[in-house]
Amino acid sequence: MTTPASSSELTPIDNWVKRRIRHSHQHKPISNTNTVHADRLTRGQRVADALARVMGSWTFILSQSLVLGVWITLNVIGVMRHWDPYPFILLNLALSFQAAYAAPIIMMSQNRQAAKDRLMAEQDYFVNMKAEEEVSAIMRHLEQQDEVMIDILRRLEVQHAMIMDRLPASASSSAPPSTPAADRIV
Repeated sequence: MTTPASSSELTPIDNWVKRRIRHSHQHKPISNTNTVHADRLTRGQRVADALARVMGSWTFILSQSLVLGVWITLNVIGVMRHWDPYPFILLNLALSFQAAYAAPIIMMSQNRQAAKDRLMAEQDYFVNMKAEEEVSAIMRHLEQQDEVMIDILRRLEVQHAMIMDRLPASASSSAPPSTPAADRIV
């Protein structure tokens, strides 16, 4: 089959093939943000995240409350020599020491979580852009299908009109002769 030289000589099918939309992906593939973030963590960052996870749990809060309650009770009652009498200076020192190390570790973990959140927001943006591209491609394809359907309908209308123009001429010549009213059975 040879293709016509100019667009005016193109058949309707050739025009459709020429205008047909081929979908292509022009974006990088979607990646798992959690995996990307976890792969970038150093051992120290993993330890800090684990400590922040433990220190931010109810288990830790209840355990620490239990230890503080036992510490204070043992020192008030004096079961084993008062190693930290009231006002519990050693306990304050231990809690200050814990807070001095816990706060920066928790802040480091929060900073990493914020970086992960930014990475996830960026990933969401790329997913949304990809979805928008896909929807646009689908819409272009549907518009093209609408054009093809309208073209087909126009051709059907033309063919219908041509058939209707021929029909009265052929219908009158091949129609059976009319029967008188007396011959009809009522």
